[in-house]
Amino acid sequence: MRTVRRLLYRQILSTVLYVAVAFMALFFFVDFVDVVQDVGEHGYTLLDAIWTCLLLQPNHVYDMFPIALLIGATLALAQLAQSSEFTILRTAGLGPGRALSLLVVLGLGAAIFLFALGEWLVPVAQQQATLHGAQFSKGKSLKLGRGGAWLRERYEVPGQAPRTVTVNVGAAEGHNDLRQVRIFEFDDQGRLLRRLGAARAQVESIEGGARSIWHLQEVRDTQWQPHIERPNEPQSLEDSGVTEQQLDKLEWRSSLTPLVVTASVLPADTMSTVALWRYTRHLSDNAQAVQRYELQFWKRAFAPLVCFVMLGLALPFAYLHARAGGMNLKVFGGIMLGISFVLVNHIAGHLAMLHQWEPWLATLIPSLAYLLLSLSAFVWLVRNR
Repeated sequence: MRTVRRLLYRQILSTVLYVAVAFMALFFFVDFVDVVQDVGEHGYTLLDAIWTCLLLQPNHVYDMFPIALLIGATLALAQLAQSSEFTILRTAGLGPGRALSLLVVLGLGAAIFLFALGEWLVPVAQQQATLHGAQFSKGKSLKLGRGGAWLRERYEVPGQAPRTVTVNVGAAEGHNDLRQVRIFEFDDQGRLLRRLGAARAQVESIEGGARSIWHLQEVRDTQWQPHIERPNEPQSLEDSGVTEQQLDKLEWRSSLTPLVVTASVLPADTMSTVALWRYTRHLSDNAQAVQRYELQFWKRAFAPLVCFVMLGLALPFAYLHARAGGMNLKVFGGIMLGISFVLVNHIAGHLAMLHQWEPWLATLIPSLAYLLLSLSAFVWLVRNR
């Protein structure tokens, strides 16, 4: 049995590696053509362009690995069937259950690899690629769109009603190095109590990561205090209950930790599964839109299951009779079936956003449907062929 396992795994893994390297070369070329246009601007060199392309490769591998696994396994099993090697293995005692168990073990290894890639290498590489590109932007910082990034928190004041704080970040130069920061504090009735405007902010984690201190620089602090209105008398700024002061530095304590700040200013694909789960809990606790990040979380969580689906789609090709003709067409059909799975996954995500479906259900159903389809085809081939 060890010889059979070694034969199947060597054949499948070598083909998968060949397909993955071909995909990586293609993606590297496309990325290089895209970024090489910026060479010479703001100190951006050819080595920087190559480094950016290399940093983007882990994310490409994560996205295309299931397809590479499907194509590699399909080609390897189809070749074994065409050369009658798989028929000989079946004659020697390799039953359908044993063949399925061999691929399940291989799928488990592929799932562990994909999980490790998505949890550690991809987030780090994507964050470095984003921050590396920001170094050569016109403003030397990561732009966060026209409206910037918005964060929100609620906190209790002893003896007073709960208050709400909304934070706007215009740009970022790193995970915790923020620019153009505006902080708005509201009471429980939605009245503005305080506004902080800072040119720069450094976020430092305290209390074991449960809270943080924002070190604000070049601060403009405006506060609104309760006052008695006198409509028939002119009021000065002090009479109206508004005080304003300019400060070089100010420390502001918050529950918006560096993890939450990083998640808000960087793209969702730079976060690991754990970081996505924590960020979705923060958004949910503060009554903010959370579905987009929940979809990303469940896609990351169920990504290892896709490896089993791809191997399940490839297994029936080992039981096809090559002498019946049309093997290349059948292999092409299997590959297109796998690509359709990827498309259905993306469409299900967009439909979930549009119709407010449960994110975990919209992510899980395509995988279960295609896995059931592949196992049904496998059982039918075993019984009838």
